[in-house]
Amino acid sequence: MAEKAWYKDWFNTSFYHKLYFERDEKEAEAFIKKLIGHLKPVSNCRMLDVACGKGRHSKTLAALGFHVTGIDISADSIAYARQFENEHLDFYVHDMRLPLYANYFQYSFNFFTSFGYFNTRREHDDAIRTIAKSLKPGGIFTIDYLNVHFAEEHLVHNETKQLDGTVYDIHRWDDETHFYKKITVSDPSLAEPMQYTEKVAKFSLGDFTDMLSYQGLQVQEVFGDYQFADYDVRKTPRLIILAKK
Repeated sequence: MAEKAWYKDWFNTSFYHKLYFERDEKEAEAFIKKLIGHLKPVSNCRMLDVACGKGRHSKTLAALGFHVTGIDISADSIAYARQFENEHLDFYVHDMRLPLYANYFQYSFNFFTSFGYFNTRREHDDAIRTIAKSLKPGGIFTIDYLNVHFAEEHLVHNETKQLDGTVYDIHRWDDETHFYKKITVSDPSLAEPMQYTEKVAKFSLGDFTDMLSYQGLQVQEVFGDYQFADYDVRKTPRLIILAKK
């Protein structure tokens, strides 16, 4: 029997968004603005925000003067994001593993480790293929992922967070191929605690270089944090890759 896709239910809960996205808004916006300043896209060009969630990053990009399409597998997230649609911004429920547009966007983005969730390498290859095909020749794909080696050495195994009356008990562990995070949610609105276990693949720079090049995307630059420090396999927390079609 196929393993249940944990993200389909978890991403549709309000508790997921409260845990991850109702904070650090300024850091996220600052990173995106810094990235746009680095890429220097022409005004009105078309951008794709892959795994856009409730659309917070898409909104920032659209406000900077670009035509932005956000896609996400979570129907609830897209339903929320659609209240922000305008002539420069639209949203669609879409699984990144499935074909989308072809030769349409100048830029594509996958922010804040919104990748690595699928059960097989082939599914991740399918997602990269979708992104690559959606780009025009010369288009740029930016993926922001965790730095596997840094994360291994800085793994916090047990943590409790309390946010607006909701308690999150978090247990983390890893094996050779994945990071795992078991989250137990306790809230007055719940009859009993909910549990979700996140699973994220340990993709290294070499893994991404292979996956990208196989789909016709060549790595151009690699950064290690949101201030664009040089990537260091041991010292920097992020793996931010810019690849060109």
